[in-house]
Amino acid sequence: MASDTPIYIELAVTVSPLEPFRDLFIAQLGAVGFESFSETEEGFAAYILKEDYSASAAMEQMQWDGVTVSVKEQEIEQVNWNAEWERNFNPIEVDGRVYIRAPFHAERAGFEYAMLIEPKMSFGTGHHQTTHMMIQWLLETPSNHADVLDMGCGTGILGILAGMRGAKSVHGIDVDTWCIENTLENAQRNGVAMTADLGGSEVLSGTYDLILANINLNVLLADIAHYEKALRKGGSIFFSGFYEDNVPTLRAAAEALGLTFEGVKAREQWRSIKMVK
Repeated sequence: MASDTPIYIELAVTVSPLEPFRDLFIAQLGAVGFESFSETEEGFAAYILKEDYSASAAMEQMQWDGVTVSVKEQEIEQVNWNAEWERNFNPIEVDGRVYIRAPFHAERAGFEYAMLIEPKMSFGTGHHQTTHMMIQWLLETPSNHADVLDMGCGTGILGILAGMRGAKSVHGIDVDTWCIENTLENAQRNGVAMTADLGGSEVLSGTYDLILANINLNVLLADIAHYEKALRKGGSIFFSGFYEDNVPTLRAAAEALGLTFEGVKAREQWRSIKMVK
C-alpha cells in the first residue's frame, strides 16, 4: 500500500569557495522550486518535493567558473520544517532599528520595528545580504502614504516593514503559491494590511510610489521596463540580488528607461541600488 507521506529530495551540497556562492546557489535554487534550506559548515542542504525535482535543472543553478560543487542526493520523507527553521533561523537585527524573529524566539525591547515572521519554506528570511540592504533602503526612505509594490515578496518581510512605516497600501507579487500564502499570513501576524498576487510581471497592474525588487539579475533585466511603467513620477525603485560587477549593467538598463541613479549599498560581494523616476 502506497504511503501518503510526501517524499522529498534532499541535496547535500558542498561548495568551495563557500562564500558568497552558498548564498547565491541557495537563492537560485529557491527560484526553481526548492522549498527549504539549512546551512552546513561546508555548504548547505536543499529540499524539494520529489515530483518537482529535476537534477539537471538543479545543477544548472550551481554552475560558476572557479567554483567546485559536490552534491549528494537522497530521498527522505516529509521534513519537520519547523524544527529545521528553529535549528537554523536566528533573530535578525538591522542597524539597531529592526528586529526580526520567529515565534520560537524571545521578544526584545528597544527596537523601532519588531517583526514576527514564520519563515516556513519561503525564501527571504532577512539573513541574506540582499534583504538586509533592502531593509536599510526602507529605513532611509519615508513611506508615509505611499503605495508600495513588493516584487518577489517571499516571506513578505519588505512589504511588511513598508506597512509598519506608514505605507498607504502594500501589494506583493511572487511566482510561488507558498510565498503568497506565507506573505499574507505574516502580514496579518504583524498587523499590516497587505494584498498579494500569484505570478510575475504579467500580473503587474496599477502604479506605485515605491517598488521593491529583490530578485536576481536576469529577472530584473527582463522585467525592468514593466517596473518603470508601474512607477509614478517622483517614485523610487530599490533593486537587489546581484554582484558588484552587475551594477553597471542594471544601472544602464534603468537609465535607458529614464530612471536616475541615486546610490548603491554594499554588503560583502552583494550590491543594491536605488533608482528614481
